[in-house]
Amino acid sequence: MKQRYVFIRFLLVLMLMATFVACASTPKQESTGEYVDDSVITTKVKSLLAADDFLKSFDISVETYKGTVQLSGFVSSRAAVDKALQITHSVKGVKSVKNSLIVK
Repeated sequence: MKQRYVFIRFLLVLMLMATFVACASTPKQESTGEYVDDSVITTKVKSLLAADDFLKSFDISVETYKGTVQLSGFVSSRAAVDKALQITHSVKGVKSVKNSLIVK
């Protein structure tokens, strides 16, 4: 009976360790927490860009990976690029911004 409890405890510890390893981040993959954080950042940036009267007419794509936000799309002026970068940098959690916006 005692061996059975030792075996069950061992399995529980093994399952717990496997859970932590599965949720950990790697250089090429985000952890679950990082994914949720990035989703929140993306949503905030998109909503702020859509709420801005000057930028809402442009189709600006926003993607976030480990706190780095990438902006892409077409805008009509350098002022629009600067405004989009300013708004993106103002969001809490943004570590850096990769600007792929094209002025046409």
